[in-house]
Amino acid sequence: MSEIDVSKFEKKIELRNIEFEDIDEILELQQICFPGNMEPWEREQLESHLRIFPEGQFCVTYEGKIVGSCSSLMVNFDEYDDKHTWDEITDKGYITNHDPEGFNLYGIEVMVHPEYRRMKIGARLYEARKELAEQKNLKSIILGGRIPNYHKHSKEMTPREYVREVIQHNIYDPVLTFQLMNGFTVMRLNKSYLPDDKQSNAYATLMEWNNVDYIPNKTKKYFKTSEPVRITTIQYMMKTINSFEDFATQVEYYTDVASDQGSDFAVFPELLTTQLLSFCEEKSPSLAIRKLTEFTEQYIELFTNLAVRYNVNIIGGSHFVEEDGDIYNVAYLFRRDGTIDKQYKIHITPNERKWWGITAGDKVQVFDTDCGKVAILICYDIEFPELSRIVTDQGAKIIFTPFCTEDRQGYLRVRYCSQARAIENEIYTAIAGTVGNLSQVENMDIQYAQSGIFTPSDFSFPRDGIVGECHPNIETVVVGDVDLEILRRQRKTGSVTLLRDRRLDLYSVVQKDKSK
Repeated sequence: MSEIDVSKFEKKIELRNIEFEDIDEILELQQICFPGNMEPWEREQLESHLRIFPEGQFCVTYEGKIVGSCSSLMVNFDEYDDKHTWDEITDKGYITNHDPEGFNLYGIEVMVHPEYRRMKIGARLYEARKELAEQKNLKSIILGGRIPNYHKHSKEMTPREYVREVIQHNIYDPVLTFQLMNGFTVMRLNKSYLPDDKQSNAYATLMEWNNVDYIPNKTKKYFKTSEPVRITTIQYMMKTINSFEDFATQVEYYTDVASDQGSDFAVFPELLTTQLLSFCEEKSPSLAIRKLTEFTEQYIELFTNLAVRYNVNIIGGSHFVEEDGDIYNVAYLFRRDGTIDKQYKIHITPNERKWWGITAGDKVQVFDTDCGKVAILICYDIEFPELSRIVTDQGAKIIFTPFCTEDRQGYLRVRYCSQARAIENEIYTAIAGTVGNLSQVENMDIQYAQSGIFTPSDFSFPRDGIVGECHPNIETVVVGDVDLEILRRQRKTGSVTLLRDRRLDLYSVVQKDKSK
């Protein structure tokens, strides 16, 4: 088998600002999202949005097709009546009342194509608004939210009672429930907010999300105080399964957990897919691994879909891949925008050579993500300090290490080296390992792990350089935040500045190009 072209599995999802060329497609999208329920946008209104406040108009494209959009403007909300209508707050949809010096971002519409719901499209649009509010140092985001399921209950309860039941999770409303889950709170109910909204009986909830980083000042200049990245490392239980679907269910569960925690990265362990051998009859380790490579395309397709659907970047553990007759241990990065990258394991353990005949990779890489540059060093690779120094020099701020070890000694080698790499390179590291056993799979008998997230050692970081760690040898996760802004400051003003103080006049670490 030749090298798999992962580009055919990539499903590009992109969040960007709306452009004039998108208007026709957005008008079509609105007809699909709200058929016969509300008056659609006029072209002139959307053109006005882009002329007046292009930064506040966002869309999400999937494979080049617009599947979601949102519109907004800035206002000084104190100048408006709490009982305002949609026409009043938007100047009848033209946003000519947009105030560049306003203190609040006001959301006037969000729509998601029905066929692409449950893919976090709405959440991406809301996050874009939040980032815009933070960048512009705005006090809050305010919006008038529809309650489209209210018409189903209007005969037995008032709008206020309906909203209370939704807040208490006794009733599901696709808009209000979503807004509550995204950190918005109900300020009041507005009657006749959108007279043509028949599903909501013209009512709307006035909702607000407060920017906790808001700095009251006259210039409203934005000061960057933090750049947090949330990581979920998954301590994955290796247990007998009967099909690829069983594997997919277990993997999706943990992706969902990471997404629910608002994680930017979900990290699975090395050799994750050897669990599939529990329902394969081949007993010879070397032949079993070649059989495992037959699942490569299913594995890539599964994780690509999960990354997009759950809006989280996934380090998909590692998987054995056959290329031109050789078997490689490969870790894939599945970005939440649908793109894919991969890192081959550079250093092969004696065990991997003996039982499986694994071939070593030739290049260590750094990957761009929406949370900065990261690298992946698979298990044994973290024990070779040269690799970490190379990726640090190339800009990596986080090193992810999927690992699989069978005893405490092997685990501690990975753990101690990962913490050492964090200190000597002034970076963050995260390790994710397997637990449990696959008693019927040769050379995958037992597992030992205590997954964790680590930092440099200085006053700006946790006392022991540990953001979080799992309990050993149980199926669980650890969730933690690392701050790239703190890391940047630490490299300049820490108690020690290891990167700055290197004697580059005496030594250096260089990656050779084996292709030459």
